[in-house]
Amino acid sequence: MIELRPAAERGRTDLGWLDSRHTFSFGDYQDERHMGFRTLRVINDDRVRPGQGFGTHSHRDMEIVSVVLEGALEHRDSLGTGSIIRPGDVQKMTAGIGVSHSEFNPSPDIPVRFLQIWIVPEKRGLRPEYQQEAFPAQGRRNRLQPIASGDGRDGSLVLYQDAHMYAGLFDPGQATTHRLEIGRHAWMHVHGGRVDLGGHILGDGDGAAVTGEENLVIHALDGAGPAAFLLFDLA
Repeated sequence: MIELRPAAERGRTDLGWLDSRHTFSFGDYQDERHMGFRTLRVINDDRVRPGQGFGTHSHRDMEIVSVVLEGALEHRDSLGTGSIIRPGDVQKMTAGIGVSHSEFNPSPDIPVRFLQIWIVPEKRGLRPEYQQEAFPAQGRRNRLQPIASGDGRDGSLVLYQDAHMYAGLFDPGQATTHRLEIGRHAWMHVHGGRVDLGGHILGDGDGAAVTGEENLVIHALDGAGPAAFLLFDLA
C-alpha cells in the first residue's frame, strides 16, 4: 500500500526570516494523523533568509540529519564542532544525553534551503556525536546512494537505529527498483522534479508512506528536470 502525503497539506511555520514546511507534527503544528512514520519523526523543509538563522537551542535523544539543497548552512554546537554545510553535504548529529547547537545562513544575499530529519534512536542516553560527509551528485545520479544507515554501508553516516536513508537524482525517463525486506517499510520525500512511485505521481515536497510492498518501482518523469528525492527504508 502506498499512501500519499501531498506537499500542500503539510504544516507551515512562517516567521518572515524562516519559511518551514512540516511533513509531520512539529512545534505549533500538531496533527494526530501525522505524528511520524515508524522511527521517522520529522521532515522539515526549511528556507532561511540571508543573514538569519536558528539561535542556540538544545536537543535530546534524537538522530538529527540535515541535508542542504540550496545555499549554505553554518553549524556550531556544544561538542565544539563548527562547519559549513553545502549542497551535497550530509550532517548527522546524535543528540543523546543532550547537545546544543545553532544553524545560520552565513550568506548576505543567498537564501538557504535544507531538509532537517529526525529519527528516533534505538535507545535513550547515547553519547552525543557529530558526523558530516560530502556526497557528490554523481554518486546518486540514476541510482540510490546510501547517505545514512544503521550499519554505515558504503561510506554512509551511521545512525543509531535500524533505518537506511538513500538519496536519488534521476534523469527523466530513468528508473530503479528498491526491494523491501519482509516486514520493512519505506517513506519517500521528493524535493525536486517529478517521480512515479508505483503508479502514484509525486512532485516537490510530496511524500509517501509504503507498507506491505516488496518491490518499490521509482520512475523519473519528464517536465520538471531531474527527480531528486530521499528514500527511507525503515524497520
